[in-house]
Amino acid sequence: MKEFIATIQTAIIGTLDSKGHPFSSYAPYIYNNNRFYVYISDIATHAKNLQKNPKASLFFVEDESKTDNLFARKRVSLQCDSQKIERGSERFVEVLGLFAKKFDAKMVGTLKKMLDFNLYEFKVMYGEATFGFGKAYFVGGENMDELIARTEGNGHHGVNK
Repeated sequence: MKEFIATIQTAIIGTLDSKGHPFSSYAPYIYNNNRFYVYISDIATHAKNLQKNPKASLFFVEDESKTDNLFARKRVSLQCDSQKIERGSERFVEVLGLFAKKFDAKMVGTLKKMLDFNLYEFKVMYGEATFGFGKAYFVGGENMDELIARTEGNGHHGVNK
């Protein structure tokens, strides 16, 4: 799973608005210490939604141009709890440094100066992964980074709980 996710630079973020309606967007992300991080503007709908409801999903999907079959694209869907990381905290500084290394350092430096941008951390609670027909897994393990074979009749809510 980690190898697949590492090939994708942005995560699709699913959030819920105040009326419980779903909203999807995306952002570049960092994966570090079994957590995902995005740096997004408070003006963005997904940030407003996260501030009201910390439940979110992160979705990673194989590029359409690289798949053998559009009906069986490799994908990972992770259900998460999120929290805002305090600006200026040790974790904030560390993760923004990782963003600068992975992405355009000049752009990250510019965004860091924009005070409406905040860092959000996502902790995986459960998830599912599909790597082709008949290759479906649940995400589990101590760090929520292991693939567990799906068997008929068990659901994601029964994994690791």
